[in-house]
Amino acid sequence: MTISHRPTPGSALWVYAHPRRPSLNDRLFQEGVQELSAYRQVATSDLYAQGFDPVLGRRDLGARAEEPGNIAEQIGQTYALGHSPADVSAEQAKLAAAELLVIQFPLWWYGPPAILKGWFDRVLTSEFAYGDADPERGVPRRYGDGGLSGRKALVVVTAGEDARSVGPRGISGDLESLLFPITHGVLWYVGIETLGLHVVHDADALAPTEGELEVKRLRERLRTLDTEPALPFRRLRDGEYDGTRALRADILPGRTDLGIHLNSSE
Repeated sequence: MTISHRPTPGSALWVYAHPRRPSLNDRLFQEGVQELSAYRQVATSDLYAQGFDPVLGRRDLGARAEEPGNIAEQIGQTYALGHSPADVSAEQAKLAAAELLVIQFPLWWYGPPAILKGWFDRVLTSEFAYGDADPERGVPRRYGDGGLSGRKALVVVTAGEDARSVGPRGISGDLESLLFPITHGVLWYVGIETLGLHVVHDADALAPTEGELEVKRLRERLRTLDTEPALPFRRLRDGEYDGTRALRADILPGRTDLGIHLNSSE
């Protein structure tokens, strides 16, 4: 049995990926959920506390595990038959019910912890999060469309570096570009609009009073989410890409940076 994709009005899911309690991340998580609960019905996925297994494996393929073929398609067929593992089905049900998704994690090796990457791998499956075609244009319902369209996401990330180090000219690279695989390649791919990143810099060196200010800043941000515009990523269905592959040559000619996928006119 497949899961209804109709979100519950006023609902949210907070996916949290940090192993330590107590910690600044834990404080942000606890206080953030408390704040958001004043405005929404909030479900949580505390991945480390749940013992979520991030490794996509044979159990995710069900009866197709021994067959050759495209693994993503086989997992989608397993979902369509209602044979997904129980832990995956539980996460999919929480996500399908949510209008707002909050994803919180520390920046490790320029990306999220493995447990969160595995959550993406196992939960955002074909047939649940993507996989059908636009009947009018004949292109896949991806990048601004798809199984989870109509939702918004806030990415909350703590970084051990300052804003210059992970800035446009920083030695570690621009944080928006570092997390483009999540904001665009994961969330936008399945139709979820993303709000601007919420970043806590120098997270491992903050004094207690500075940590309190970061908690306050997050709580204040959560109160304004409904009025915030999402990042204006270009939609695949709008015809700005040649087929499904590359941005048309007449749009921002000569540029190859990731910013070309943002529609500056919006």
